[in-house]
Amino acid sequence: MKKLISWNVNGLRAVLGKGFLDFFDSKKPDVLCLQEIKLSEGQLDLELEGYEAYYNYAEKKGYSGTAIFTKIKPIKATYGIGIDRHDHEGRVITLEFADCYLVNVYTPNSQRELERLSYRMEWEDDFREYLISLDKTKPVIVCGDMNVAHKEIDLKNPKTNRRNAGFTDEERNKFSELLEAGFIDTFRYFYPDKTGAYTWWSYMFKARQNNAGWRIDYFCVSKFLEDKIHDAIIHSDVMGSDHCPVELLIDDSCF
Repeated sequence: MKKLISWNVNGLRAVLGKGFLDFFDSKKPDVLCLQEIKLSEGQLDLELEGYEAYYNYAEKKGYSGTAIFTKIKPIKATYGIGIDRHDHEGRVITLEFADCYLVNVYTPNSQRELERLSYRMEWEDDFREYLISLDKTKPVIVCGDMNVAHKEIDLKNPKTNRRNAGFTDEERNKFSELLEAGFIDTFRYFYPDKTGAYTWWSYMFKARQNNAGWRIDYFCVSKFLEDKIHDAIIHSDVMGSDHCPVELLIDDSCF
């Protein structure tokens, strides 16, 4: 069985001083996908023994960015989704393996006052089409910070957050469209009614202490892989970022 982990680290250099390597050593995932690494090329040379590393840096310094560390050697790596207006912020890395694609994504935030919501809607449509196009060739595993709490069960205070970034009807509907296009939200597949299961907490108002969080980090898989997934886990006890890691256990045969 393969162990895949995804984590928005909110700054890779920062989290290295907050127990990142202890968590990594305890879990030893086959693949580790990171979002919001906030690095420029050459700022950090993190080598994890036995792993190949792939980075997609944002052009803007100290912003966004993604990375993948993998024990399983891919056939090839690609960066971005092939659409120029989306590919300057280091948001997507795709690894092609023999029997699947693995896509690591850091979805754009709609921001305060929903300043970026219209751009986010364009992104959602283009990214979904990108995943669908991959899925026509091989099954897809997509993971990362997707910046949306899909249902009311996925955040502590749905009523007061209704028009806030990450819980607008528009963003939630786009996630529904992704699932309708043939993808499974693996955590809800295994735990459809589990409450209090969150992956992000504001740094304000003792939100983490009170578990007033949001579930916005996901592993989604092609329906072709439905009988290959074994469990989806939220590591809410792991500190170091305002997000916690999420994990997927999946058959060896997928790779």
